[in-house]
Amino acid sequence: MSQHKHVLSITDFQDTQHNTTFVIFSVYDDILGKYFEGEVKFLGGRPYGDIIHEERSSLSTECRQFVQETLLEKYNNMEFH
Repeated sequence: MSQHKHVLSITDFQDTQHNTTFVIFSVYDDILGKYFEGEVKFLGGRPYGDIIHEERSSLSTECRQFVQETLLEKYNNMEFH
């Protein structure tokens, strides 16, 4: 289990008519000791965006996984509708 304390805050979200959900958020990466802002879009129930992309993200690997898992959980719990 992680000993790091990453913090994710949802800033805004929007559903489109094309079954796409955009989520804007900020996250504190406890490993890097920095705040980041990002946006992902959910398409077909999956999150996409550079901030959670394995090769393009500026987040630490652990924080990137935390963000992806947390957003997916919130999406599946219908928190963005």
